[in-house]
Amino acid sequence: MSPLDTVAGGLPTLDYSHPILYFEDFTEGQIIELGSLAPLTEEAIIAFARQWDPQPFHLDPVAAKDSIYGGLIASGWQTALLTMRLQVDNLLNETDGQGSPGVENIRFRKPVRAGERLAARFTVLVAEPSASRPTLGKVLGRTELLDDAGAVVYQMDGWTLIGRRPPDG
Repeated sequence: MSPLDTVAGGLPTLDYSHPILYFEDFTEGQIIELGSLAPLTEEAIIAFARQWDPQPFHLDPVAAKDSIYGGLIASGWQTALLTMRLQVDNLLNETDGQGSPGVENIRFRKPVRAGERLAARFTVLVAEPSASRPTLGKVLGRTELLDDAGAVVYQMDGWTLIGRRPPDG
């Protein structure tokens, strides 16, 4: 069970009655499944593109057929944002997270098309105590979005600052 409950309007709110993960709960090599996305529709791809990434292969199915992709594809930014939502809902909101000092890389590895089933995972690459802040640890994690065949379609490596477990906890 997640520490998220849904309130009116479908917006999540935290329920702090569940245990929070601290820096000590993360180990190098650990894999955390983040859940799956509802398949994107052509309408959702086009609506996002219209507002944020108006390139022909995101906007126009006819023009997209003549592109190197051979059809309509989702914006990589749409893919990134949807993946981020999974990461927030299924990991970060359950963690004593204190923000991020940055991202080391983002890769759009494979086009995402309408109807594809996608799932995300987070792999801990580095977990180290902060040298300057003894109450924090730093975790470098790789967030990946995979298609049904297991191919990575999106990948991001980023750092998260996470609170250390209190001495009485």
